Amino acid sequence: MLVLLLVLYEGCKALPPEHSECFTVNGKDYRGSVNHAEGVPCLYWNQTIQHRFNTHSDPTGELGLGDHNYCRNPDSDVQPWCYVAETEDGVYWKFCDIPTCHIPGYIGCFVDYGSPPALSGTSGTLGKLTIQACIHFCRIRGYPYSGLEAGYACFCGTSSDLAPLQRVGSSQCDHTCFGKASELCGGDGHLSVYSTWIGACSWNYSSTSGVLYSPDYPDNYGPGSACSWDVHITEAVAIDIEFHIFHIEDQNDILEVTDQQTGSLLLQIKGGQDPPEPTTYPTGYLHITFTSNHIRNGQGFVMTYKAWFFLAAGLSLLALGIGYFIWQYTSCGRRALGTEGEHSYCSLWYRHKKGAGGDLASVNQSSMKSLL
Repeated sequence: MLVLLLVLYEGCKALPPEHSECFTVNGKDYRGSVNHAEGVPCLYWNQTIQHRFNTHSDPTGELGLGDHNYCRNPDSDVQPWCYVAETEDGVYWKFCDIPTCHIPGYIGCFVDYGSPPALSGTSGTLGKLTIQACIHFCRIRGYPYSGLEAGYACFCGTSSDLAPLQRVGSSQCDHTCFGKASELCGGDGHLSVYSTWIGACSWNYSSTSGVLYSPDYPDNYGPGSACSWDVHITEAVAIDIEFHIFHIEDQNDILEVTDQQTGSLLLQIKGGQDPPEPTTYPTGYLHITFTSNHIRNGQGFVMTYKAWFFLAAGLSLLALGIGYFIWQYTSCGRRALGTEGEHSYCSLWYRHKKGAGGDLASVNQSSMKSLL
């Protein structure tokens, strides 16, 4: 019992990673099943032949279209949308409000009453504002949060600023960024707030799960990048890594994962290569580096990690043991209703478990009967 409690104690520390169905800021990668837009049912993509996007325009399914009516973003708009039955006003498509379709690190949309400003730190305006431009502006000044407003304004703040803010639906933060039309940078009197660790060139991670972005994400990483991140999770027996986005074209741009305890190289991916399937590494200390040359850049990558503690291992072994016992028990139960030989096999199996019998494989049917 004490061992079981210890196993449960270790496992309680392993929390699931931040839930998100999207790792692009505009939800182009959304593949969920929301099928309403502003309360109106979406049309099926195979029934929208009269419009630009349909199953004929996406025969391979690369854009996520198919024989369904789920919200998608095939044209890289600011968020997922769908076609709807045309209204009297001529509206035939609408945006979808999907709370889980925001990149990890997005905090939410909040009201900014203006006096005093919602985020009280340094602020500024930029004619070519992007999400990462504001994040970088606040990060280099030591602030953990950045807020974008009205498409061109950037505010920085702390946890004490964030605590009293009034959260509203993300549809209130609907202004496109002046520097990138595919991104939303707040609204009138509303802030889109992000954590400033997004796109950092170096960071130390100690939580049991998390997300790691390429430098300057969601903007393209720049040429000449040389970044490193450390994942140190005390008492973890293993760490899972999964890539959700990997767009690195230059073969001279390299991502490496090293076991920091042993110094052994666990993974190396060069531009143009495909990332591996989700992989588990038997260590709690990872060192991740990314370098790019001075010629080309690209969208970059998004990877998630999750630590494993003793609970996961213990429950897996327990499940296997229970499954094996049930299989043996039900198998013998069925055989008891069959032939005499089958009944004898099960009887011998139970007797063998009670004693220290020999190799069952060497016992034939006649010797089984003689033992009963």
